Amino acid sequence: MYVAVKGGEAAIRNAHAWLAEERRGDTSVAELSIAQIREQLSLAVNRVMAEGSLYDPDLAALAIKQARGDLIEAVFLIRAYRTTLPRFGATRPVETADMACDRRISATFKDLPGGQILGPTFDYTHRLLDFKLAAEGGKEVQQAEQAGDAAPAPVPHVTGFLNREGLIEEAPRDDTPPPDLTREPLEMPADRALRLQALTRADEGFTLSLAYSTQRGYARNHAFVGELRIGTVAVEMDIPELGFAIDIGEITLTECETVNQFTGSKTEPPQFTRGYGLVFGQTERKAISMALVDRALRWEELGEDDMGAPAQDAEFVLYHSDNIQATGFLEHIKLPHYVDFQSELELVRKLRREAGAEPMQEAAE
Repeated sequence: MYVAVKGGEAAIRNAHAWLAEERRGDTSVAELSIAQIREQLSLAVNRVMAEGSLYDPDLAALAIKQARGDLIEAVFLIRAYRTTLPRFGATRPVETADMACDRRISATFKDLPGGQILGPTFDYTHRLLDFKLAAEGGKEVQQAEQAGDAAPAPVPHVTGFLNREGLIEEAPRDDTPPPDLTREPLEMPADRALRLQALTRADEGFTLSLAYSTQRGYARNHAFVGELRIGTVAVEMDIPELGFAIDIGEITLTECETVNQFTGSKTEPPQFTRGYGLVFGQTERKAISMALVDRALRWEELGEDDMGAPAQDAEFVLYHSDNIQATGFLEHIKLPHYVDFQSELELVRKLRREAGAEPMQEAAE
């Protein structure tokens, strides 16, 4: 016989206490501080900020600590906190052309005004465990050589070079204020502005898998990285009382523009087309993935044939890319479903009786 498991408030309180104990771990080991997480696990912090739609490294570090390193749980915490914040205004669109770049590379042009800037990257590491990092009280990190003391100058976008010759489509521009996905539910059909919002806060692993699928032939999407840049941009806000905009701070962004083949259509000549990705923090894998998926989703507006690839199906991509929605729907099945299961169990027993199957021996026998 099946009976409901009983627990109640006392069991839940004990579960919370046990969770706090597991989070702290061995008390003989120094506790992680928020500053340590923010500074030394910065890529995890960046991902939580991007998928949580809230730029605050300290809060993202706190969420990671509270979630015991579970980044999706940390994103959930950040989004939940975000809903409690009042909105008192909107900033101007950031000018990524004025970005002070820490990293800027192009796979399409070798010699660029401003040069290629490798920046802090794993690209040239050997992927061997560095056991020196396990030594406590190690030496101070050697500072990278600087070319000069002057701040890096803003550099133009690479795609502008192709644009001068008319070899790439004009960047689509629409000044209509897009819907706010953080306040309004996603509805289909979704225009490009809404799709980009969904992709920038989509789960990195899901977006990466979709992007990889396009490279393996599940969409017409042969892409080059026209430019990948990481750096800081100023955030400006109009102040009505002053009559002009002021800088309210800086944020770090990763921007990727892909250059994609396009054979032309009935209305457009052969030219290159664009894919675009923009994400909080140093999050280049996500930005590149986002750009590839963005281009795949543009098949209809470019007059291409639908190949039926998953990355070309806007409804499939956008409704399944949000890891918080996915987590909630997936994890709810571990909650009590005793009544539902009992009805299923009785149905299966009835079907077996009608089919003449031998009754199962009762557990008590």
